[in-house]
Amino acid sequence: MAQTETYDLIIIGSGPGGYVAAVRAAQLGMKVACVEKESRLGGVCLRVGCIPSKALLDSSEFFHLAKDKFADHGIKTGRISLDLPVMMARKDKVVEDLTSNVRRLLERNKIEIIKGTGSLAAKDRIEVADDTGKSTILQTKAILLATGSESVQVPGLPFDGQYIVDSTEALNLDAVPKQLGIVGGGYIGLELGSVWLRLGAKVTVIEMLPSIATLLDGQVGRTLLRILKKQGFTFNLKTMVTAAKVSNRKVHVTVESGDKKDTLKFDRLLVAVGRRPLTGGLNLDPIGVKTDPKTGCVLVNERFQTSVSTIYAIGDLIPGPMLAHTASAEGIAAVECMAGKPGDVNYDAIPAIIYTAPEVACVGLTEEQVKERNIPYCTGTYPFTGAGRARCMGEMDGFVKLISHKKTDRVLGVHIIGARAADMIAECVLALEFGAGAEDIARTVHGHPTFSEALMEAAMSAQQCSIYAS
Repeated sequence: MAQTETYDLIIIGSGPGGYVAAVRAAQLGMKVACVEKESRLGGVCLRVGCIPSKALLDSSEFFHLAKDKFADHGIKTGRISLDLPVMMARKDKVVEDLTSNVRRLLERNKIEIIKGTGSLAAKDRIEVADDTGKSTILQTKAILLATGSESVQVPGLPFDGQYIVDSTEALNLDAVPKQLGIVGGGYIGLELGSVWLRLGAKVTVIEMLPSIATLLDGQVGRTLLRILKKQGFTFNLKTMVTAAKVSNRKVHVTVESGDKKDTLKFDRLLVAVGRRPLTGGLNLDPIGVKTDPKTGCVLVNERFQTSVSTIYAIGDLIPGPMLAHTASAEGIAAVECMAGKPGDVNYDAIPAIIYTAPEVACVGLTEEQVKERNIPYCTGTYPFTGAGRARCMGEMDGFVKLISHKKTDRVLGVHIIGARAADMIAECVLALEFGAGAEDIARTVHGHPTFSEALMEAAMSAQQCSIYAS
C-alpha cells in the first residue's frame, strides 16, 4: 500500500450529499478529494434513483397523455404505440448528461476524484482499493461519509434481478409486464408503479399497513389512494407478503390478510419496502464510529460529527428523512461546521415530494401531528377545481391544505396534492423558514391564472378561524 499526499477533507461517496459538500469545502479553501467506487458520479440519486425514475415518469406521462388525453384538446394522433428501448435510451442519456455535469463541477473546483472503494483506515486516513485490488492510503484532516443507502431485502423475497427486483432493476425492465406486483406502498413503489401502469401494466400494491404513504397528512393520503385507484391501481392493504417463488416465468406470491391466505401471480415483483444505510465495508466498528443497533444509522451530533471527532456523516447514513435535498443541505452544513462556521439544517422545513400524477408535496406538520402535540390550529383548504389554470389544463384533481397556529397565525404545515405541487411547495418551505403567518401568504399577490393561487386561497381560508379574523 502506497502513501500519498495529505488532504483537508476526503469524502467517501459522490451523491447529492458528497458532491455538494465537496464543492462547498473547495469554496471554503479546503483541499478536497472525493472517493467513488462507481464509474459514474452522482450516487444512487443521479445514477439509479431520483433522476432516472423521474425521466421515466415524464416519458410515461407523455405516453398516457397522447393515448388518453390529447383527444380532449382536439388533437388527433391515430394509433399510439410504445417504443420502450427508445424511452429507456432517453432515460440513460439524461443520467449520462447529469453525471457528466457533476464530474465537470468537481473538476472545475479542483476537487480530486479518486476511483475506488473507500474505507476507514484510521481517524485521519482512508484506504482506497481500486478494481485491481491495489490499495492506497490517503491522509486527511477530516473525513465525510456520504455513501447513501440501499434497498431493504425482505426475508422470503430474495432479489434475483429478473423476476423479483429492487427499485434499480425496476428502472430497466426490458418489457412492460402484464401483471406487476409491488410490495410496499411508499413513494418508491407508487412512483415506479405509476410508470408501468401508464405503459400498460396491471399494477397491484401490497401494503401491510392500513394506508399508503403513511407519513402524509391523512386527508392527503386518502385522496391520493382514491385517485390512484381511479387510475387503475389495485391496493391490498393490511396485507403481508410471507413468501415468493418463481415458477414457469411467474412470481407466485403468498400473502396473508387477517386469517386469510392467498397466492397472487405476477410477471414481475418489485420489492420496495424502504432503504437502509449503506455502511458495509466502511470499517466503522474498528475505528470506533458508533451506529444505532436497530436502524444501522451512523450516530452524529448537531455538527454532523460521529463518535470519532474527525469523522463526519450525512445523508441516508444518519437518522432523518432519506431525501437527496436533505443530504445536500447536510453536506453544506457539515463542511461549514468543519470550517468553524455555523452550519445548520432546519429539519422542520424539509419538503417531501411524491412524483405520482397528481404530485404530492408537503412541508411541516400534518394535522395528525398538530393534534398529537395539542397545538391550537386552523386549517384552510382550497380545491384545484376552483383554480382557473388547473381547469385550462384539465388538472383539477387535488387541493392545497394549509395548517396555521390558531393564536399566532404562524404557518405550521402545507400539504398539496395536485399538478405542479412539487414546484409550488418551495414557496411554502420559504414561509416556514421565515416564520410567516397565513396572512403573509394570503396578502402576497399571486399571478393569475396559476396553480399557486390555490395556496393563496387556502391561506385566506385558514385565517377565518384565527383569533385575528375580523
